[in-house]
Amino acid sequence: MLPIRVVMLVDLDYFYAQIEEIRNPSIKDKPVVVCVYSGRTKDSGVVSTANYIARSYGVKSGIPIVLAKKKLEDIDSVFLPMNHDFYKEVSDRVMRILKTFAGNLEQEGIDEAYLDVTVRTDENFDKAGLLGMEIKKAVKEQEGLSCSVGIGPNKLVAKIAADIKKPDGLTVVRPDEVEQFFGPLPVDRLLGVGKKTSEKLAEMGIVTVSDLANYDVKSLVGCFGKGLGSYLHDASRGIDQDPVEDRGDSESISRIATLKEDTRDLATITEKTDRLCEDVYAKLKQRGVSFKLIGVVAVMKDLSILTRSKTLNDAVNDPSLLKSEVDELFKKLVKETDKEVRRAGVRVSCFVEERGQQKQLTSFLK
Repeated sequence: MLPIRVVMLVDLDYFYAQIEEIRNPSIKDKPVVVCVYSGRTKDSGVVSTANYIARSYGVKSGIPIVLAKKKLEDIDSVFLPMNHDFYKEVSDRVMRILKTFAGNLEQEGIDEAYLDVTVRTDENFDKAGLLGMEIKKAVKEQEGLSCSVGIGPNKLVAKIAADIKKPDGLTVVRPDEVEQFFGPLPVDRLLGVGKKTSEKLAEMGIVTVSDLANYDVKSLVGCFGKGLGSYLHDASRGIDQDPVEDRGDSESISRIATLKEDTRDLATITEKTDRLCEDVYAKLKQRGVSFKLIGVVAVMKDLSILTRSKTLNDAVNDPSLLKSEVDELFKKLVKETDKEVRRAGVRVSCFVEERGQQKQLTSFLK
C-alpha cells in the first residue's frame, strides 16, 4: 500500500488583475484586463488574465487584446500591461506566508504553489481542510488576496480540486473519493490534455475521465506512445507519485523572450533560446559563478506555463553544455504537449563561486 500523502495546491485568484485592483481600488468595479503586449504592433499580444467582471463579457486568458477590446467596446474598462517585477514582489511575500504552513513547498508558478502538509495534518484530510481555511485567511489578511485551495492525495488531484471552485474556493478530495470526483469530468480537465489530444480521444469514444480510466492501457500506448499513453492511464485514475520538492531559496539568472510567432518548431525555438543562453552565460561570467541547475520555461499560446529542469552532478560554467541541455529540455517539453509556444525562457541556479562556496543571487534580465 502506498503511504498516505496530503498535498495542497494554493492558487491565487486572477492574480495579476487582483493585484491591480488592490493597488488601485477605484478600478475594482470595472472590467480589468492585464495584457502581454508582444510589441509587434500597438495592440498586438494577448490577455494574460482578467477579473471576473471582464470575464462576464467573454474576456479570457489567451485571447487577442484586439478581440478583448472589441468585447468591451463602449464599456468603462481598464487595460494594463503586465508588471512582472511588481507581481513577483507580491508573489514572494505570499510564498513566505505559505512556507510557514508546509513541510515542503514547491512553487509551481508566480501565482501557485504545492504544499506537502502530510506531517502538519497527521495524514488527516479533515485537518487539512481546516488548515486550508487558515491559509486563505492569512493570505487575505496579510496581502489582501483571495486564493483557491485544492487538497488531495497527490499533486494531480490537488491541482484539479483547486480549479473546481473559483474564486475563493476550497475543495478537499480524500483518497477514497478520487474515482467519484474524477469520473464525470471532461477529459481535457486532466493536466497535459490539450485540444488535439482531447479531439483524438473523442474520436476513440473517450469524453470523460471515467471513459479514459476504463480504456485499455495498451491501446492508449499504441495510439499516443509509451510516455503520454501511460500518463493518461495513470492520470485518469488519479495516480501521481511526483513529490512536492522544496526548491529552497536558491535564486536564479534567467532570460525570457517572445518568439516571432507561436510555434512548435524546435529549430525556431532553439534559435531564440541559444541567444538567451548567451545572455545568461555573459551574466554568469560577469559574476564569476558556475551553476548546477538548468531550467526552461515555455509560455504557451493559451498562456499556460510549462517548465522543465535538470540538475547536473557538478557545477559547470560551459556555454555549449548550457545550450545543449536547454535544447534537450525543450525537445522533451514540446513532445509532451500539443500546444504552441509563445514565449521561451532559460534559467540557471544553484550557484557555486570559483572558490567552491554556494552563492545566492538575484538577477532578472529583461
